[in-house]
Amino acid sequence: MQLTVLNPHNPDQKFPPLQKALREPDGLLAIGGCLSKKRLLTAYRQGVFPWYNPGEPILWWSPDPRLVLFTDQVIISKSLKKTLNKNVFTVTFDHAFSDVIDACAKPRDGSSGTWISKDIKNAYVSLHHSGFAHSAEAWLNGELVGGLYGVALGRVFFGESMFHTRTDASKVAFATLVMQLKAWDYQLIDCQVHTQHLASFGAASCGRSEFVKLLDDFCDVPPHPLAWK
Repeated sequence: MQLTVLNPHNPDQKFPPLQKALREPDGLLAIGGCLSKKRLLTAYRQGVFPWYNPGEPILWWSPDPRLVLFTDQVIISKSLKKTLNKNVFTVTFDHAFSDVIDACAKPRDGSSGTWISKDIKNAYVSLHHSGFAHSAEAWLNGELVGGLYGVALGRVFFGESMFHTRTDASKVAFATLVMQLKAWDYQLIDCQVHTQHLASFGAASCGRSEFVKLLDDFCDVPPHPLAWK
């Protein structure tokens, strides 16, 4: 099947129907285009996200199934509850968005590269300044030691990447964010693809068609008036 090539100068060009996404590699839907605010927000609203290596054209994905976490079904392990209760880390929101992306972009686990390019960073920092991208930060003695960032539409949070330099720092940041999202009446967190780390929090697989229905239910609901204030 031939992939749709998106025009980088036309962010209004529609994505192909999600059913046309490849099965191998799972969910690859389109190629090219741009990382403009309009293109990115259209993508997330439809259940599509960009992921590609530096030097490659932009690749757009909509995997089936999708890993999702309902905010009222989060699982906090006993050990993580103990860490949370000890207040080892201070967690903030949107205090260091650019620094979180920089930390997420650093190579890890012995790898030499990262998918978070300068273009990716610039695009999401722009979304942050527009009020759509947000971060959670974990601090230890004034040092940023963990965190994550993602995109918020309506009552859905689309997670993108997380990092830690201290044990449990990203887990504390994520758990605190989930609890805050629940308080703001967010319904769903898109975790994109399966990882054991996120599954341990209660994230589960969701078919693409059901995922799109959830986006239709929750993305167009106005955000809580106190969210991200």
